[in-house]
This record gives sequence, structure tokens and C-alpha cells, in this order.
Amino acid sequence: MPYLVAAVVLLGVACLLNMLLTMGILRRLRADAGRPAAADLPFELGPGASIGEFAAVTTDGEPVDHDVLGGVVAFLSADCPACHDLLPELVERARRLDRDDVLVVVGGDDPETVRALSPVARVVAAEADGGPVARAFRNTWTPALYLVGDRRVLATAGRVGDLPDPPGARRPSGQAAGRH
Repeated sequence: MPYLVAAVVLLGVACLLNMLLTMGILRRLRADAGRPAAADLPFELGPGASIGEFAAVTTDGEPVDHDVLGGVVAFLSADCPACHDLLPELVERARRLDRDDVLVVVGGDDPETVRALSPVARVVAAEADGGPVARAFRNTWTPALYLVGDRRVLATAGRVGDLPDPPGARRPSGQAAGRH
């Protein structure tokens, strides 16, 4: 009889441990479900790839082309809920950088997004086919974020927090370098 009691207690402890581990795994899977893995994101140009040539004009009338491009490049769309979700974080990241270090291509008619980004980034309104910047990056989806330097892609991400700051990024005058 004592062996039977010990076996039942041992089996109960094993079942409880199994249940706790399973709950932990399910909690982790739920947390990761909303985040696509970097390998799952459809970037045609990955780190190390050369950016094609392009010339465009920002919504403020500033010319921008592949030769002066460096820093963060973001592709957003008016009809993209994920783009609207990441907008506050993108604006905050852009505030920490020099305006010339951030280029945002906005597809569709979205004056509120353009208005939010214009003070902190160069903004290009995309044409129906994505425009020259999207063609240079071979970008066909949004949101898409790139870190670029020397006409090459340094990093890609689907979320602002996954994209590192540009190396040696200029900071607006009067801003502390250690603030992130």
C-alpha cells in the first residue's frame, strides 16, 4: 500500500510539473505570435545589399536621392494598421536623430501621418507603384524599415524597436548623446 501512495503522489507531481511547463510554453507562444521573425519578413534587399539609384522630392520640396541617403528609411502605407501602430515609436526614434538621417515613404493619401513625420523626417509621398524609392529598395510591403549607409542596407526590421540607430548618427543640436 505505501508503494501505491508514493506512486500516485509522484505521478501527481509529474503531471503538475508538465502542466506548468505547458502553460509557460503557451504563454511564450502567445507573446511571440504578433511578432514576425526577421527571416519571415519579405525583404528583398537584406543586410549588405546595394540600394538602387533613385531621385525623389519630399513633401517639403527637398530633393533626395541615393547619394545623400543614410540612416533610417521607412515605408508606410495609409491603409496599413500596423503602420499606424508603429507611427508614435517611429516619430520618437526620428526625434532622437537628425532630420536628414530619417526618410519615410508614405503610400496612399495619409496627410495626418505626413504631418506627424514632417518635423522630424524627410517624407516622400509614394506613387501608386511605390515610386522611385520603393523601386530602389525593391520594397513591396509595409511597414518596412531599413538602416542604410554608404548606399548599402545595414539592417532591416518590421518594428522600430528591432532596428538599431544609425552608426555615428548626427543628433539635433542641444540633445544629449546618451539619451535613447
